[in-house]
Amino acid sequence: MGQIRLPGNPPIDVVVRRSARARRLSLRMSQLDGRVTLTLPNKVPESQGVAFLREKEAWLRGHLSQRAADVVVGLGSEIPVEGEMLRIESGQGRSVRRDDAALYVPGDPARVPAKLKGWLRTLARDRLAEACDEYAHRLGRPYARLTLRDTRSRWGSCTHDGGLMFSWRLILADREILDYVAAHEVAHLAEMNHSPAFWAQVERIYGDWKPARNWLRDNGSALHRYKFE
Repeated sequence: MGQIRLPGNPPIDVVVRRSARARRLSLRMSQLDGRVTLTLPNKVPESQGVAFLREKEAWLRGHLSQRAADVVVGLGSEIPVEGEMLRIESGQGRSVRRDDAALYVPGDPARVPAKLKGWLRTLARDRLAEACDEYAHRLGRPYARLTLRDTRSRWGSCTHDGGLMFSWRLILADREILDYVAAHEVAHLAEMNHSPAFWAQVERIYGDWKPARNWLRDNGSALHRYKFE
């Protein structure tokens, strides 16, 4: 895997990936972090890839300009918590405190991102456990465990032995979005597929799931804008 820098204002760094299975050149931009990847079949020279990039430059710059900028989390920045935008302020004491307008994070400013991330993960676990307990009760099937990760490709998953996994970033979205993902994964305890029977279970325990699913499809990538490292 290599890298090409496409000159311009601003320059664009492009990751170059070789693939024996690729039949043609392809260009992809991640909505999560803006990463641009050019995939080349093994026998295609890199010079042809650069020419392909030049052909697609207007398209690429257009999509990059539409992507919302990343937010580096720290004092003075704003992040959503359960759908409400809150400003990060310096706090007193030992714990993160929240009110209607701000999050107050005590201690060394350099530790604010890590401390806030830990607080958000704890809040996410509490909210997801509450939601999963309720939906599992409605479904009539228990789950085995609940884990949190910072996943890029999915918001949740369910294993065959009843383990539920969720992205902790769901705590940034409105409560109804977190509840929908919890209900979705709990429903997999009964139906390990996406058949009509599965969606009937989601509707039975959650209600009309389409608005929440559509919100995640259209807006979910924005929850990855917030950088805690």
